[in-house]
Amino acid sequence: MVSGSCHCGKVTFEVEGEPTEAMECNCSYCSRRGTLLWFVPRERFHPATPLEELSAYRFNKHVIDHRFCPVCGCAPFSLGTAPDGRAMAAINVRCLEAVDLAAIKRVAVDGRSF
Repeated sequence: MVSGSCHCGKVTFEVEGEPTEAMECNCSYCSRRGTLLWFVPRERFHPATPLEELSAYRFNKHVIDHRFCPVCGCAPFSLGTAPDGRAMAAINVRCLEAVDLAAIKRVAVDGRSF
């Protein structure tokens, strides 16, 4: 398990597993936020903060529920559905505790073309 949070600590969560690679998307939203996303099946993601206490943002096709802290504005994860229909969580590895970002393989994704 790895733990994560927003900047102020209001939003906390745990994820089963350990990230070895993360997607670095160039879409207008991800590139502005600087996120590195680790996708996991939704059942491996365990938010400790009730989702209704977070703010949400959807754009473009409105299929990804980008969640962020209403206090500090930090966006530690998003929820959505994979193309095959599986529920997924996209974890911003920059919001995980004790993760060596230099050790994470970055996979470039051309989100601007979607």
